[in-house]
Amino acid sequence: MKDEILKTQRTTKETDISAELKLYGNGKCEISTGIGFFDHMLEAFGKHALLDLKITCKGDTHVDFHHSVEDVGIVIGSLLKETIYPVSGVERFGDSVVVMDEAAVSCALDLSNRAFLVYENLDEKGKIGEFDIELAEEFFRAVAMNANITLHIAKIRGKNNHHIIEATFKAFAVALRRALSKNNRIATPSTKGVL
Repeated sequence: MKDEILKTQRTTKETDISAELKLYGNGKCEISTGIGFFDHMLEAFGKHALLDLKITCKGDTHVDFHHSVEDVGIVIGSLLKETIYPVSGVERFGDSVVVMDEAAVSCALDLSNRAFLVYENLDEKGKIGEFDIELAEEFFRAVAMNANITLHIAKIRGKNNHHIIEATFKAFAVALRRALSKNNRIATPSTKGVL
């Protein structure tokens, strides 16, 4: 586990992203993706995961927001992978249920070094502001695949799309924070000896 600020740059024909992440921070975030609702979600993620996160993304938002959202997920996932592994001295597993008014979303995850995503009951359609709701799943898939974490997210209930998606980001944040909780008694978090 690394406890310093990691930095990365990712440039493609579709996006230009610079990012910094400190795993054990204070939830301080500086986010600028050009997508208002997404910025709000990333700030909530950093705040509740207690990560220090700085992201600047210049993307082809004149086309749509897909490339920017997915590529930011790739970058965050890559930074998490570089920071987390090899796993040692942490809980490894984390879960949470976050409520926002009528909405409740659960998240369970394993710092398994094996990528997998289950995204259940989150079949909301349409937009929140200018943000396409289906892009939330693309973000979480990109994070899980690039961070090599097993990630299960499921809506328990909810009607308001803003509440549901925000609860999703916050549930992921809290579950990740709990999985990263330090526990010096867990020197090797697997019966295999290594993850």
